[in-house]
Amino acid sequence: MTGKRFELIYDTEFVAHMHSIERKYHAFIRTTIEQQLIFEPNVETRNRKRLTRASDFGARWELRFGVNNKFRVFYSVYPEKAEVHILAIGVKVRERLYIGGKEVSV
Repeated sequence: MTGKRFELIYDTEFVAHMHSIERKYHAFIRTTIEQQLIFEPNVETRNRKRLTRASDFGARWELRFGVNNKFRVFYSVYPEKAEVHILAIGVKVRERLYIGGKEVSV
């Protein structure tokens, strides 16, 4: 991989959101976030999309992954600082998104 390496900064709310997800997925989630967001986090891909409007928690980007894109990570990129602020993680169940165990609309 080439390009600038970004530092991942996890919001305290993100840690709380992880507690609502089964522990067996935690390593998979951390590994995927690191693989997808350390280099070129602000480049759109099939599973990485810019949000059309800012979410309630300030995220500008969404990363989808897992079986049937079950997991959604919401983050913002600050290229001038080479930082990615990871703000929330949710679980998609059919048409509903749950963050921290509570249903939200994004």
